Amino acid sequence: MRVSRWVVLMLCGLVAAAAHAQGYKWVDKNGHTQYGDIPPPGVKATPLGPPPPPISSPASAAAAPSGGAKAGAAPAAHKDPLTPAEQELEFRRRIKEAQEAAAKAEKEQQQAREKQENCERAREALRALESGQRIARVDQNGERYYMSDQQRSAEAAQAREQVKQSCN
Repeated sequence: MRVSRWVVLMLCGLVAAAAHAQGYKWVDKNGHTQYGDIPPPGVKATPLGPPPPPISSPASAAAAPSGGAKAGAAPAAHKDPLTPAEQELEFRRRIKEAQEAAAKAEKEQQQAREKQENCERAREALRALESGQRIARVDQNGERYYMSDQQRSAEAAQAREQVKQSCN
């Protein structure tokens, strides 16, 4: 059992060493480009750099400038992965933005509902005034009276204006 543990540990060490090995690029005598860990003797080999680090999160990709770089501007440097504290701050910022966007959308929906209700009330009042039926009102003394044709036409003009404002 102990021997197999040592074998596994040694294999892991060899794999890790191979993963960090320097790579080279060269052109062979036939003109083909070759890659490998060890170039053949007498060939001009170019050492290869390590592969680029993977993108750590979508937030760092979103922070990258979109479109082309401005003329004369230096290219942006690769951003290091965020620390846990920075990730937490970024997460909280995104949550706050989402909440603000939801509140704004709810406010816009509420305003749209109110506008629709005002439009419906104005149309209903105009229909009642244009229906030709007698409309009763109560004066300051609490007595009921019926609107004259002049009062009805004046209020109908006001109702039409209200429909124009509310329903557009």
